[in-house]
Amino acid sequence: MSDHKTHMRREVEEIPEAAARLLDGSGAALEAAGRDIARRDPHFLVTVARGSSDHVAAFMKYAVELTAGLAVASVGPSVASIYGAKLRLAGSACLAVSQSGKSPDIVAMAESAKASGALTIALTNTAGSPLATASDHAIDILAGPERSVAATKTFVNSAVAALALMAHATGNTGLLNALKALPGQLEQAIGCDWMPLAPALEGDSSLFVLGRGPSAAIAAEAALKFKETCAMHAEAYSAAEVMHGPLALVGPGFPVLTLAARDASEPSLAEAADALAAKGADVFVTSALAKAANQLPHVATGHPLTDPLPLIVSFYAFVEAFARHRGLDPDTPRNLRKVTETL
Repeated sequence: MSDHKTHMRREVEEIPEAAARLLDGSGAALEAAGRDIARRDPHFLVTVARGSSDHVAAFMKYAVELTAGLAVASVGPSVASIYGAKLRLAGSACLAVSQSGKSPDIVAMAESAKASGALTIALTNTAGSPLATASDHAIDILAGPERSVAATKTFVNSAVAALALMAHATGNTGLLNALKALPGQLEQAIGCDWMPLAPALEGDSSLFVLGRGPSAAIAAEAALKFKETCAMHAEAYSAAEVMHGPLALVGPGFPVLTLAARDASEPSLAEAADALAAKGADVFVTSALAKAANQLPHVATGHPLTDPLPLIVSFYAFVEAFARHRGLDPDTPRNLRKVTETL
């Protein structure tokens, strides 16, 4: 394994600073957009995104539904760009998430949502992008240049921005205070050693990544990164859903990574991890509540909505190292490029 520091590793190490820069530099824009959402008092929210950005949207969905009492739906970008359908979105708010802010289908859906009467907010790492121009509010996530194909700091900053936006919209001072403390906690998360997970993945071409509630979105992001950086097939499931059809795949030695945050779902995740371990699976979990599964170190933030974010940072640090351990360059995954512009 080479000692050369990859772009991905450098960008993982930049996450704490990037998060602090976002909260400082885009704080006023986040507050203004949040106040506008509160003033409009939408009946529901819709999200528009793809890939890692869609995992941010899923994370936001749980956060909003759990704390603001609004239903959140993911809208397929092709509804506007390919099918030309016009959705009735008056009385809603639309959150579009895109690193580049120039994917034609994301832009088309944001434009369509605005034309139909939705309040539109863009989270993008590219100020002045077509998506930013098309939206009522454009939040620059200020992650800085990201050269690795696998998104890391842009994912985290987008999620932090989404939480800050919601906190301002709902007047949630507890969450705002938790976000202020988050950069230091993300720094600690980089140092969590998850390499004990590596032997369980040797020789296997597939694994499960489990979560529940907000951590389900984190599990989806982790599964994507296994595919992108390690050429491994990983599937993300809710810890409840995995006990149905997917359970048929679990046998002795089958690897399972369970991402548990300190929220109401933690006991059920620990229980699922132990149940899978009892079936012979090689299970690792970020919870001290598990008895049979292997416990991974984690950073607790003291707030149920920020708690999943250090988990993905610890995972990013692990998966970058594991990719190199497998003789792969996480910066140049096969068949992929940094920006994908879909219609």
